[in-house]
Amino acid sequence: MNGSELASMIAAIAFAVLVVFLVITLMKLSRTLDTTSATIRETGDSLIPLLTELTETTKQTNKQLEKIDVITDNVVEATTNLSSLITSFTTTIGGPLLRVGEIIRGVTGLLGKKNK
Repeated sequence: MNGSELASMIAAIAFAVLVVFLVITLMKLSRTLDTTSATIRETGDSLIPLLTELTETTKQTNKQLEKIDVITDNVVEATTNLSSLITSFTTTIGGPLLRVGEIIRGVTGLLGKKNK
């Protein structure tokens, strides 16, 4: 064996080692891609029911919020009515009661002056 044959043999062995290394790497990459594809498929399959459930939950929440809106509107209306009632009561009864109070104060003031 001369030098060129030896160099050719070393190059051929190095090339064979490189090819084996690339084949092993590509096989591992293929398994990784298969596993990733299966995981994505499973995630997609479980995502659809999850989104359906989330949509139903959102619908139910919106129904409850609509009920709360009705209750809030009723509370606002009741508060407004109560405020109007208090204003009417104060206007109707408060004025005459103040006058009666003034009359009583005046009478007790006169009676107090007579007793002295």
